[in-house]
Amino acid sequence: MLRKLAAAVVLLISALPSHAAQTLVVEGVISPAWVERGGKREPLASGMTLNAGDKVHTGPGSRTLLRMAEGSAVKLGENATLAVDDLLQKKDGGKTLVNATFDVVRGAFRFTTGVFAKDPAQRNIKVKIATVTAGIRGTDVWGRSTAKEDLVCLIEGRISVDHGGKQFSMAEPLLFFVAPRNQPPKPVASVSKEQVERWSEETEMRDGNGAARRGGRYRVDVLATREENAALQARVTAQEAGFPARIDSRQDSYGSESHEVHIAGFATAKDAAVAAAKLKALGFAEARAR
Repeated sequence: MLRKLAAAVVLLISALPSHAAQTLVVEGVISPAWVERGGKREPLASGMTLNAGDKVHTGPGSRTLLRMAEGSAVKLGENATLAVDDLLQKKDGGKTLVNATFDVVRGAFRFTTGVFAKDPAQRNIKVKIATVTAGIRGTDVWGRSTAKEDLVCLIEGRISVDHGGKQFSMAEPLLFFVAPRNQPPKPVASVSKEQVERWSEETEMRDGNGAARRGGRYRVDVLATREENAALQARVTAQEAGFPARIDSRQDSYGSESHEVHIAGFATAKDAAVAAAKLKALGFAEARAR
């Protein structure tokens, strides 16, 4: 009887859709950056899993690199807001199906499959860039929303575009579409590789600029103190400023406690040094990289 019950449970589980436990993960971040979820705001950190309903906010000089489970990458530039409206990945007959809707409220955004190892997947990705919605069937798309205009550029692949109820396709590399505010949209036009490279830099996260990445082994020590309240206050201040600070507490052989406020995971020593300089500018005079 127990064997039959166990077999039935296995069959039931195998019949359920297979969802990725970590469909969208923060692979890297240049702080300050935050994630807003459930009405609360916390600093964005490498290794963090994002869910439908989350909003990512970046500050001045910030970048984020997000990794989807099937290997595609989502990049975000500085002073941007990205809302994750929908997120689903499942297996269907051995194929990976990826569904996602991203809302670029402001700032620069890039979706590309050329960053991480590729997993053959059928993608249904929609990117809303304020007044423009792009259905991504291709592999590399860049977009930006500003107070003056919304722009989407096809770097490689194919996208379907919707603006003001009108739909059209872009299927040639290096085409872009611009929708100015309170004006008719401009016709689809070609763009030079040099311009695309300049646009792309708005979303690229380069090592040496304060980047924290999964597996990074450098850190910044923000504060060392025996006062627990001082450590707690330093952590709160750093986190509110968009830096994922943590506290390590230790007790010596005499029972006396010490507290270290630090930020870990920087990709290189230079990245840690850059982050330490940012924290010093925020008033953390003792911040140092190591």
